[in-house]
Amino acid sequence: MPRVTVLSDALKNKIAAGEVVERPASVLRELLENALDARARLLEVDVQGAGKRLIRVSDDGEGMEREDALLALKRHATSKIESEEDLLSIATMGFRGEALPSIASVSRLTLATAPRGASPGVRIEAEGGEVREVREAPAHGTSVEVRDLFFNTPARKKFLKRDATELMHVIETATALALSHPEVGLTLRAVGKETLLLARAADLRERLSQVYGTEFVSELLMVQRERAGLSLTGFVSPPRKFREGRSHQHLFINRRPVRNPSVAHALYAAYEGLLPRQMHPIFFLHLALDPRVVDVNVHPAKREVRFSDQDGIYRFVRRAVADALRGGGEEGVAEAEEGTAFFPGGLGVAAEPRAAFAPAPGGTGSLPLPLEGQESPPFLYLGETFLAFPDGGGGLFLLDYHAAHERVLFERLLRGMRLERRELLFPEQVTLTASEHLAVLAGREMLGDMGIEVEDFGGSTVLVRTLPEGLEEADVRGVLSDLLGELRRGERPGRSLREALAARLACHAAWRGKRSRVTAEEVSALLGDLGRAENPEHCPHGRPTRVRLAAEDLQRLFGRK
Repeated sequence: MPRVTVLSDALKNKIAAGEVVERPASVLRELLENALDARARLLEVDVQGAGKRLIRVSDDGEGMEREDALLALKRHATSKIESEEDLLSIATMGFRGEALPSIASVSRLTLATAPRGASPGVRIEAEGGEVREVREAPAHGTSVEVRDLFFNTPARKKFLKRDATELMHVIETATALALSHPEVGLTLRAVGKETLLLARAADLRERLSQVYGTEFVSELLMVQRERAGLSLTGFVSPPRKFREGRSHQHLFINRRPVRNPSVAHALYAAYEGLLPRQMHPIFFLHLALDPRVVDVNVHPAKREVRFSDQDGIYRFVRRAVADALRGGGEEGVAEAEEGTAFFPGGLGVAAEPRAAFAPAPGGTGSLPLPLEGQESPPFLYLGETFLAFPDGGGGLFLLDYHAAHERVLFERLLRGMRLERRELLFPEQVTLTASEHLAVLAGREMLGDMGIEVEDFGGSTVLVRTLPEGLEEADVRGVLSDLLGELRRGERPGRSLREALAARLACHAAWRGKRSRVTAEEVSALLGDLGRAENPEHCPHGRPTRVRLAAEDLQRLFGRK
């Protein structure tokens, strides 16, 4: 009996569906990309049950004749590729012919379409990949309804996340496509309301203002650079305007939302010397180039691309972003350069050079550390967030007071102790993305427990009424954005959601180098709190809070041993 068999068409379709239909958001991406390729200028999306129950995309683009509509539900049928050469110069958003039949194979799908000016149109109903009914029906443009996703593949359905998580992925997908095509209007209705309502925009700046608010956009720097066959346009964050998460990072290559490690690395390299460890820039960048020099067929879901001249693209992006930072952020660059004094051998001490080892005000501080009986040794301010204490044996203890304060605040939050909250004289109005707005409403109680009281203000806007002590002058939107990134990710192996939120908030609230120098009383209290911590040696992110240089270490550094 033969052991090798040819799969049935139904099973082939379900396997192909696994490449492009991972969750409701991937269905929406395929349908929106098809609408954009059909030159749609107005898109309407309706979602029920986070997309598991219904995803409907209606557009005003070029519809299809009856024959084309029937062919569109067959595997490998496409209007976008005719020859092998076409695969080497993909200029459309969608190009994988199996997307629509793959979606149909794991859902109950209805397609209604008609070319512009034609009447009537055609309505096709399919279930599990099999066409059940074809009839004439009034239609304008194209409407695709996808119901009961994965109804016939329960094993795949059980791997979907909870509705709140899947809905956030749906909204983020729609938002990314809206950012890639500002000239297209988009409405998304979910959870009984218009979650996204984006009119056609003149350019990326206007679209960003619609999504994030004008205040957010006004703080960004414009990037604009061109050379033969290559251009980079968009916006990036200026020096000192960073995030602890990657939630506001969008890269579009030939208007396709994608990931590319090389481009991302080039952008980070442009911030060299300006970007603190563990921090991330904001960027919304459109890279346009000849389709023949970029391979968009690397990833089944079209999320990654590959360039024929990877090094050239890298240098181009790095230079474009670096020029934008120099042109719009000279003050931040100058401050960074003046604040760093380098010693031979590569030891850098960031501070005002003449005051690098000046004692902090008050002159002394107490350390709960093994200092051989010294009750109140003097400490020296080294700049940034570093303090030095003699260890009583000819060596030094070095303290990172930001990391130490982080650890103290983190453990307070985990013990259920609210940080001292401050009521804002004027509540801060913050415009969020639609997915962020859903996340903040879902996590409002947990945020309140940590000292951040948030009130829904309608649309995608919230009012922040209180903040924990130490955050009165903080970038409120940035704080919320980082916390919401954790809320969207949810529980992770080895760390609870509460721990993740506490770590983020502790980092924002902890003393930083840009504040006025800490006093002896503050240092003494901090060291006492650190000594009582469960893990005094490391901040919540795993960095050391203190380091000891013994006398022997110093002797080796100076070549005496």
